[in-house]
Amino acid sequence: MTTIHQLFFQNSNNLARIPSNSIDLIVTSPPYPMIEMWDSIFSKQNKAIGKAIKKQEGNKAFELMHKSLDSVWDEVFRVLKNGGFACINIGDATRSLRENFAIYPNHARILQYLVQIGFTALPEIIWRKQTNAPNKFMGSGMLPAGAYVTLEHEYILIVRKGGKREFKNDPEKHNRRQSAIFWEERNTFFSDIWFDIKGSRQGLVDKALRSRSGAFPFELASRLINMYSVKQDIVLDPFLGTGTTMAAAMASARNSIGYEIDNNFYEAIIKIKDNIIDFSNHYMENRLRSHILFVHERITAGKPLKHKNIPYGFPVITGQEKQLIFNELKTAEIMPDRSIRIDYCDQPQTSFCME
Repeated sequence: MTTIHQLFFQNSNNLARIPSNSIDLIVTSPPYPMIEMWDSIFSKQNKAIGKAIKKQEGNKAFELMHKSLDSVWDEVFRVLKNGGFACINIGDATRSLRENFAIYPNHARILQYLVQIGFTALPEIIWRKQTNAPNKFMGSGMLPAGAYVTLEHEYILIVRKGGKREFKNDPEKHNRRQSAIFWEERNTFFSDIWFDIKGSRQGLVDKALRSRSGAFPFELASRLINMYSVKQDIVLDPFLGTGTTMAAAMASARNSIGYEIDNNFYEAIIKIKDNIIDFSNHYMENRLRSHILFVHERITAGKPLKHKNIPYGFPVITGQEKQLIFNELKTAEIMPDRSIRIDYCDQPQTSFCME
């Protein structure tokens, strides 16, 4: 098995080279309107945004920033296949303008527009993005009526284009079964609140680039890709940043396309190939170890598992997990067009096979 990962440095609202109805999944996190670190990016798109910020006209700046993002969501709808999902990680913003502290509800504004252009809204995920900063509590502290709730969560908006995806022929159904997740993973992944997501890129790129991009954690992208796509699907991230979505697609045997406006991220994204094999294979091994521990604890508690996974030979809870297999990465190569090619092993990891 082989996957290809394409990288384009141009504005994300210009996805013209991508054919309509060709992408299986979108996983992305745009610049957050009304977060100061992204003011300059939005102001370059529309000078009126910079003027509104300078005049401290918060609501006007908020709406103008979102109108800039609306053109990207239009393209996202165009390129996504019917039955395909878009998963958008977004945080609300808090800001004081004209000495008035307020929250700017980015998630609500984006979701409203997505529904307006034809997406079906599905239950969203809230994940805890906890901060330990000493000044995280805002306002007068212990005195009533003068403090504000600390903002320590973000949203993953989940929308679908058209009706449910269909897997019609035997090869498609077989690939879907091999792309399954474990029953115990399902119970965590498909909860609407994630408390267990920690850290950011887990060592794939340096901290300075992560802070400049606001990169979300690898685990977040990996979960979404495994929840809403199958192997060899095409995953698009129109705001690629340091390449988290692309790395997660590589680790999950999916193809990917990424758009990024800032050329300074090129070296960091390309360097993913130097670490992705060891990183991904270790990540898969941890998932397999966690499952084997789950099996041991369940059997010890007197709760036998009725089914057996065919490639590995270990017990599983459901019949849907019987053909599940994790494909180890074998090689990562830069192609002449600057894309990255990943080759995979089609056999199970022998150290986890029980028969």
